[in-house]
Amino acid sequence: MHPIVADNLDAIRALCQEYGVARLEIFGSAGTPDFDPARSDIDFLVEYPPDYDYGPWLGRLHELEAGLASLLRWDVDLVMTTALRKERFRLEAAKTRTEIYHAPEVSDVA
Repeated sequence: MHPIVADNLDAIRALCQEYGVARLEIFGSAGTPDFDPARSDIDFLVEYPPDYDYGPWLGRLHELEAGLASLLRWDVDLVMTTALRKERFRLEAAKTRTEIYHAPEVSDVA
């Protein structure tokens, strides 16, 4: 994982909590030694809970993407896990996927 991400994991996880993310994974070159600062962006796969309210025009998704870009001071692409239905994309992403946030399970026990 590129140091830009590794050095900011706590802040990234805080953004995930703020925006109600269920899981966030890094994939692509930022998860490998092939990251090229002159050309590469930072790609994340994001998964939300089934009943998530994205707001008008997926506003909360775009706000999270902007928050990550501001935090990392880098171009960020946020891709929803529903894009993994495309086999070619799923196979390519699987080569470099690394989970960096998973929301804690909420206990039903009071």
